Amino acid sequence: MARLCAVVAAVLVAGVGCGYRFVARDGTLPEGVRAVCAPVFVNETAEPGLETLFTQAMREQLTRMGTLGDGAACDARLEGTITNVNSQPTIVTEPITDENGQVVVGPQLASYRAFAEARLRLLKDERVLAETSISGTEDYLPGSGDVLEAEANRRAALQRLSETLMREGYERLARNW
Repeated sequence: MARLCAVVAAVLVAGVGCGYRFVARDGTLPEGVRAVCAPVFVNETAEPGLETLFTQAMREQLTRMGTLGDGAACDARLEGTITNVNSQPTIVTEPITDENGQVVVGPQLASYRAFAEARLRLLKDERVLAETSISGTEDYLPGSGDVLEAEANRRAALQRLSETLMREGYERLARNW
């Protein structure tokens, strides 16, 4: 145990001596905003539940950055709108033929891609401090022919995509793009 403590201490001392520090990324929002409220986003798509998915992802990002406010103690408000979402096949396998050239197995779907697009606005006293539009894609597997498995894979891809987009959106708002 003492040996482990000595190794950890040596690593920390060496790291400090080399100029390394463990600090959070710069997530400073415009005009010194320190506490942000994030009401439920607006969903302009036909996909039910996306507003909850994206709002939760943004609130988690605000929590990570230490800027999530609690109602009365908010310096600013972050509004979001999901403007587009879709899924489409991306990879189709070639048909398999036998030695006579007859198709044994037809082309099969191997991958889908989910796409989403959103707008974010950071407001302070109804004045827009920063705004940005973000979009991205996330690939997922169609499953083994089971419709429920394919839908679960699509929802998981949308979850990952919402987290990625909200992280990127926060970084853009912090840099005031």
